[in-house]
Amino acid sequence: MNKLNLTGYVRKYALFYLIAVICMTAGTMLDQIAPIIIQHIVDDVLVARKMELLHFLLLGILSIGVGRCFFQYAKEFLCDLAGSKMASEIRINLFGKIQSLSANFFDGINSGELMSRVKDDVDRIWDIAAFMGILMAEVVIRTVSTLYFMMRIHWQLALIPAAGMVIAGVIAILMERKLDGLYGAVAQEGSEMNNVAAENLAGVRTVKAFAREGFEIAKFHKHNQQFYELNIDLSRVFVKYNPIIQMITRLLAVASLLLGGLVVMKGNPLPGDKQMSVGELIAFIVYVNGMFWPMEMLGWLTNGFSSAKASVKRLNKIYAEMPDITDRSGGSTLDEELSGALFSQHDLNGDIAFEHVSYKEILKDVTFSVKAGQTLGIMGATGSGKTTIINLLKRMYDVTGGSIRLDGIDIRELPLPALRRAVSCVMQDIFLFSDTIEGNVRLGERETITVPEVRSALTQSHAAEFVDKMEEKEQTVIGERGVGLSGGQKQRITIARALARKTPVLVLDDSTSALDSETEQEIQQVLAGLSGMTKIIIAHRISAVRKADKIIVLDKGRIAEEGTHEELLARGGLYKETYDSQYGVN
Repeated sequence: MNKLNLTGYVRKYALFYLIAVICMTAGTMLDQIAPIIIQHIVDDVLVARKMELLHFLLLGILSIGVGRCFFQYAKEFLCDLAGSKMASEIRINLFGKIQSLSANFFDGINSGELMSRVKDDVDRIWDIAAFMGILMAEVVIRTVSTLYFMMRIHWQLALIPAAGMVIAGVIAILMERKLDGLYGAVAQEGSEMNNVAAENLAGVRTVKAFAREGFEIAKFHKHNQQFYELNIDLSRVFVKYNPIIQMITRLLAVASLLLGGLVVMKGNPLPGDKQMSVGELIAFIVYVNGMFWPMEMLGWLTNGFSSAKASVKRLNKIYAEMPDITDRSGGSTLDEELSGALFSQHDLNGDIAFEHVSYKEILKDVTFSVKAGQTLGIMGATGSGKTTIINLLKRMYDVTGGSIRLDGIDIRELPLPALRRAVSCVMQDIFLFSDTIEGNVRLGERETITVPEVRSALTQSHAAEFVDKMEEKEQTVIGERGVGLSGGQKQRITIARALARKTPVLVLDDSTSALDSETEQEIQQVLAGLSGMTKIIIAHRISAVRKADKIIVLDKGRIAEEGTHEELLARGGLYKETYDSQYGVN
């Protein structure tokens, strides 16, 4: 789906809306009957002295009130129900669409903007679905029915409010054109402001450490000021046109009362021979007053529809995005059931082969292989392409040249969820969710990873050493991104997360950098004892890779050296230079 299909959502809940429109129409027609009853009270009871009719007429007014209460409640409830269901589906489908997009999409957009799309823009559509849409329909029905009843009383006088409604409609169209572009700018600036705030709060400790509170406040103030000014521009448009509509409604009341009074007192000064009674005049004025609400609502509804229209445009930009990384079979990356079935069929073991792999300007003609159960060490300077190798293996990006094979199968032929579930990663950028420690370890596998397996993984990663000292142990809730834990503690929990999954391939990207030497050696021993699991260890420290079955050294995107620890030392190249610098060899 490359477009937000609002028609499809409306069609799905058409029955709710149909009943709501029926209730709204019934309530509106009851309102239109009330002036007729008032007319009879004046003409038949007060003027003609038919007091016996008063009880029935008053009972009619009471019945109208009760009926309108019932129909209004039914209309509101059904619209809220349908609108809430629709907004909920739109939001979850939008979130699913975002989740299906490839890493390239997230490289070019900030999280604050995405949060605004998922929350604020869907809320604007919710407003339309829940009550603005039905209000627009009510404006049309009330306007048409009111004009009809006024024309029944005196069609010449009815031309005055009809002309007023036309003028109000023209003003509403002009307002919508002015508001359309402004709402897009307001939403964009709101996204920027949200992103600045979210980024600052996520890194608040860094801000305080560098005493940058003033700078961050100034940056937020700049976006807040721009947001304020754009909203003032919106207000100027609304304030410019809305008073004109209100002035028209007041002039209509005065003109209708003046001319209607002349018709009653002097016969009929207007063309035609239609006469009016006092009761008809009062009923006509009540109908004119009933026109005020539709005319004043036009401005407010135009405001809401312009906002929703801008939101739909922004959501359609996301829906128009297509994932760069897709299954060759055309299956969805979120198709869990299919991927699980294919995973069991392939029964991946962990044989990995990079064949002349290139990726943009980062990797160039990289070729290496590692057998199932073996350990591969990858070293190289910052920016040499170490992490890119892992991103390509998990198909976060696709190679621009060559191929990557897992168990002899080109990874582009494997279902994405199956491939990514086969590779557990402990990356440099540690991310822990605001959840329990157990929840973070069982991430995405709550139904398959047992509590004993969680405990075993925590023990293997040496995380149990500090977890057991916590009051709630594994049920301790940690803050967002692991706030409250040290760097080494967070690393050990992410290692436990990877070990608990028991995947064919385990990747550790500089994952022990925050650990002391003793703990690192203990974890290395645990990793060495894991049989049947292919391990890829990316590190800057020789101690992390020296026992690997094979070590490759990257330099400017190419494999500069390859071999075992002893072979590379004997060669006397980059690996030997790193060894000498780390171990103080002259």
